[in-house]
Amino acid sequence: MKLLFVHQHLGAFGGAEGNILITAEELKRRGHTVALLYGSRTGKNEQAFENIFSERFCLPNEEAEQAAQEVIQDFKPDAIYYHKVDDLSVMESLQDSGVPMVRMVHDHSMYCLREYKYNPLTRAICTRKTSLFCVFPCMATVARNRGGLLPIKFVSYAARQKEIRLSKRCEKVVVYSDYSKEELVRNGFDEKKISLHIPIRCWGNDGPVSTFSNRNLILFAGQIIRGKGVDLLLQALAKITTNFEALILGDGSHRAYCQKLCHKLGLTDKVRFEGFVSPQEMKRYYLDASVFAVTSTWPEPFGMVGPEAMRYGLPVVAFDAGGIREWLTSGENGYLVPHMDTASFARRLTELLQNKDLARQMGANGLERINQTYDSVKQVDNLENLFREVTSGTTPSNQLTSFSAVTSANSEPAVNFLKPSTVTLEATTL
Repeated sequence: MKLLFVHQHLGAFGGAEGNILITAEELKRRGHTVALLYGSRTGKNEQAFENIFSERFCLPNEEAEQAAQEVIQDFKPDAIYYHKVDDLSVMESLQDSGVPMVRMVHDHSMYCLREYKYNPLTRAICTRKTSLFCVFPCMATVARNRGGLLPIKFVSYAARQKEIRLSKRCEKVVVYSDYSKEELVRNGFDEKKISLHIPIRCWGNDGPVSTFSNRNLILFAGQIIRGKGVDLLLQALAKITTNFEALILGDGSHRAYCQKLCHKLGLTDKVRFEGFVSPQEMKRYYLDASVFAVTSTWPEPFGMVGPEAMRYGLPVVAFDAGGIREWLTSGENGYLVPHMDTASFARRLTELLQNKDLARQMGANGLERINQTYDSVKQVDNLENLFREVTSGTTPSNQLTSFSAVTSANSEPAVNFLKPSTVTLEATTL
């Protein structure tokens, strides 16, 4: 099959980009042709994308919907795997092409105007569907404008409703968890059209696992934004009396605040903020850690960072938010802590730091769960079957009209649509 991935970013950015890389790599290994239609580059780990997607199309800033149609004519995909693009006209244009579309929903942005499904003041998790309640009294149409000329910006309720309508038209919708599936059903999606896809690169029981060294290293990795709860992690760490070190890997808009809080709590000798760390560098941190912390206060659609740490035999301590309980069983592969309960979080971290045998056993249990359930090969089996289902009976790609794009992918003009590049790059391992 010829599969066109559609996403806003080319390069590392978050969990969505990791999902795309793993999925596309496995589909390509099976002989399928994969191409990427994207909106912008991130400047991080772009080579991995360029290596996997030998054909890449960059959307222009103007007339993006026409450019999307030209990609369909040029690449002739059998199916479209749509993730997320800021410009909804692109999604509408791709649907109008008649090519079967599968939509991957990575987060809450489609059905939550705030995008994170919790109260911005209390961080209480929202359980409502998208409605006029989001406009008033929630006031979710008014959002903080980071980096803009004005301190606030307005979010379109009508645009979110349109995205929901367009997504319902897709042949299939894919999510990470039953929790996310329930959110879509709450917003009127057909439950029968929703499938789960959670691919993780696994290496079985013969791969590297943590040494559980005497450093008593607590590890956090992810975006440092308010919804990830790094401030609450710091509050929990301040309650630990046993010796420990903590590394916070990642960057984001909440980092400066958290660094000030770290100093205020007297943790500067124990906690280090390392900033963005490449996947290759992260491996050595995993192998020296004793426990992995997931302090998300927003309801995670899945919380991929936890299972990724479990691949290294690490136990996980996490707040009970969103889909996390689907991969974390308290007392088996770590501990599930009541939402925002920093005292309980500190107790569970301490327990695992002081009892390395328990930590190793929980880590081994987690590794076994990852291998059995989330191995990317098994996960892509299901996705591959889903693509076969939606493409059965459709017009073969070789019957579509050919079209040649007008510019080279070696440049990035602001407006011009880019022809796919075919450069060969050295493979990178994530």
